[in-house]
Formats: sequence, structure tokens, C-alpha cells
Amino acid sequence: MKKSLYILVLKKVKSEVISMKWYDKAVFYHIYPLGFCGAPRQNDGMSEEHRFDKLEKWLPHITDLGCTAIYIGPLFESVGHGYETTDYKKVDRRLGCNEEFAAYVRKCHNLGLRVIVDGVFNHTGREFFAFRDLKEKRENSVYKDWYCNVNFWGNNEYNDGFSYENWGGYNLLVKLNQKNPAVQEYIYEVIRFWVKEFDIDGIRLDAADVLDFEFMKGIRRVANEVKEDFWLMGEVIHGDYSRWANQEMLHSVTNYELHKGLFSGHNDHNYFEIAHSVKRLLGLCGQVKLYNFVDNHDVARIYNKLNVKEHLIPVHMLLYTLPGIPSIYYGSEFAIEGAKEKGSDDSLRPCLDLESCMERKEGKELLFLLRRLGQLKAQYAELSEGEYRELVLTNRQFAFGRILGENAVITAVNNDDKEAGMEIPLPVRAYRVLDLMTMEYLPIEDGKIRIAIAGGNGRILYAIK
Repeated sequence: MKKSLYILVLKKVKSEVISMKWYDKAVFYHIYPLGFCGAPRQNDGMSEEHRFDKLEKWLPHITDLGCTAIYIGPLFESVGHGYETTDYKKVDRRLGCNEEFAAYVRKCHNLGLRVIVDGVFNHTGREFFAFRDLKEKRENSVYKDWYCNVNFWGNNEYNDGFSYENWGGYNLLVKLNQKNPAVQEYIYEVIRFWVKEFDIDGIRLDAADVLDFEFMKGIRRVANEVKEDFWLMGEVIHGDYSRWANQEMLHSVTNYELHKGLFSGHNDHNYFEIAHSVKRLLGLCGQVKLYNFVDNHDVARIYNKLNVKEHLIPVHMLLYTLPGIPSIYYGSEFAIEGAKEKGSDDSLRPCLDLESCMERKEGKELLFLLRRLGQLKAQYAELSEGEYRELVLTNRQFAFGRILGENAVITAVNNDDKEAGMEIPLPVRAYRVLDLMTMEYLPIEDGKIRIAIAGGNGRILYAIK
């Protein structure tokens, strides 16, 4: 690669780069730590393990991918899968202790990585102190109003002698009464504790789609107080995402709508689905940057969901270059498999060995691509702040620009099995177009470029004035 091209890639005009929050331009690496570390499925409440060394071992790889933030969770003391919290102020003993997690966060920060943790505030586990008090003292418990719809004339499969509201039909997850001021203040204090104790940079709110709105507004007020640019992201699946992600509540939510479109738009050879979702979400959410992903700890791996495995390439090009905040789920950068089996999520949350993953032949091309995409995300503000503009759209070919000032990054993808030619109108008055993957210049004819894209592939271009 010529030295002049390196200079061109790295050079950014200061007047075009606007002030961005760290999360606006972040690339996330998502870790489910209990599975990642191979922790026991059940917490015996006695043995304290020390597994943060394994998490630390992966940090150079994560930074090499170009990731700038880690979403790790659930982390706090629980009984089993991590979402039945026992103690909000203690790291799960199957992973380590508070001091070890605090040291892990410091090491992340030293590498330029922000750290986001799970906040499971919709429900607690049955071993949480307030619920244990309720079981013991029943009507006389001072915590009887901490939970929703406690009925002392009912019963459940645990034979508690009372019933209560839960999450998802699971009495293991006891729904907190988020309208109770005592509950609110307890959770607010937990957030303050996490920031003071661990110096975390944000919280992913579990089950945000069923959290009380006023409760979330209170969490946002606390977030604004505890740390500059403290980020709140919520787990929301369906609906108008702007109801949750706005100036009063959360900064972002999980973009399940785009997640679905990214794999089905390729499986069905239907780029109209993806393009429609992008425009719809921009119309609803405006400048809010949604948390984009292709898989996570609750859904099958992208490798399993794609009918044509070569589509991993265009899928990830879209993940990084469409509006939003891209996230990689641990292991998927190596094109590993994982699907729900008999209702269990265990195969989605495996224990992985870094050396073995690096030796996988199946993931070499994808790993190379993700490293390059991470570099582009860091070098080109267009990919974080650029205006989205659709340029070409058919069932099997799709091109769009991210425009900032007088320059634009253009992504073009092809979900066909064979090579396709594309004629793309330039969204800016450009004099040069550089292919950011091959570092070759392309000719411009009448304000357009004509390119060929291999089947199941894509190209990312830079149009420069």
C-alpha cells in the first residue's frame, strides 16, 4: 500500500468532525461472563472462584478488533444464569470478588475500553434479602410492598403460601414494585455504588421494555449525576423505540428490528426489508443511535441464522456502516455456531479458548474484515455522525452513503450468488473515490461510479472532494 494512501486514509478535516460522546462512536464487544469463563451453572454460595484472569487474557484481542467498549453481564451475585440477583453489591463468587472486577475495569480503561454492566432492576431472585424477609415474616415484612401483587391467599410451585407477579412466567424472577419510593432509592444507591466501587461507564437495563417509565426517568437523573457521559441502554424488542430512548430516559435500546432484517434480508434476498427498517427507525428515533447487533446471549449465532455463510461478509459491513452503534458477541468474530437446544441457552453462551478460536479456518476472512471495519469506524467520523442516504436499492443489491460535510463513505452490498454490476450515484461532489478495502482509486463518470461486487460480498468506498 502506498504511503500517500495511508496519509489519505488517516487525514481528517477538523472542521468536519463534530463533538461526539464516546458511545456515539463506540464499537462494543459483548460478553456473557458466566458462560465465557466456564463457571458452574449453580452458585453453591460458598466457593469463591477467580476467573477474571481469563477475561483479562482476551483484552488485547478485543482492542485488536477495534472495539472501544465492553458490555459484560450479568455480573452480580446470583443463583444460576445470573438474572436472578441475590446481591446487587457483590460480584458473583463464581467469577471472583469485587476487588478483582474493579481491577479488571481499570485494565480496560488503561486500554481505552469503556465498561458497561447489566442492571437487572425489573426483578430479583428468591434469595435476595427482601424476598427472604417476605417469606419469613409474610404480612409483617417491611418489604412486602417491594414486590408486585403479593397475594397471601395464593400459592406457587415453591409452596411459599403466597403468590406474586414475576417476569416471563418464571417465579424464580420476582418482579420489583418500581413505583415504591423505597425500591427506587435502593436501586439508585446501587447505581451510585457501582460507579464508586467499580468506575463503570454505563448500564444495560435488562427487560427495559417492562420497566416503569417514571422509574427509568429517575435512573436517568442518577446517571446524569454519577459520571460524565454515563450511558444507559435498554433491552427492548418490539415497538416504537423512541418511547424508551429519549432525552428523559435511556440513551439507546437494543435494535432487534434491524437484527431481524440483517439475517432475513439476506436469507430472503430482500434488501428492501433492511432499507425500510433503517428509514422507519430514523423517522422514529431521529438522532438517537440504537445498539445494533447480529447476535447476543439470547438468540442464535449469526452463523446459524444465515442460509448462505458467505453472507457473513455483507451482514457485518452493514452492521458497522449503517446508523447506530455496532456490537460483536464474543466468539462470533470467529464464525462459531450456537443455537437454542431444547429451550436451553447454554450453547449460546459457551466457554471459549482464545488460542483455539484463533486457529479456526472458518473465521479467518470474517476476523480480517472485522479488524478492518474497526479501523474504518475509528478513522471515519462519517460512519458515526454521517447523514444516511439511500443510493441504490433492489432485492439483491443495496448501496447507501454516510455523508459528513463534503465527503461520504459509501457501502455497497450484494446478496446474490453471482457477481453483480452496480452504478452508484455519488451523494457528494467528489473528485476521487477510494476503495477502502483494496486502497485503489475508482473512476468517476458523470457523477457516478460503476463497480462489480462478487456474490455474497460488498465494498466500502470513500468519496472525497
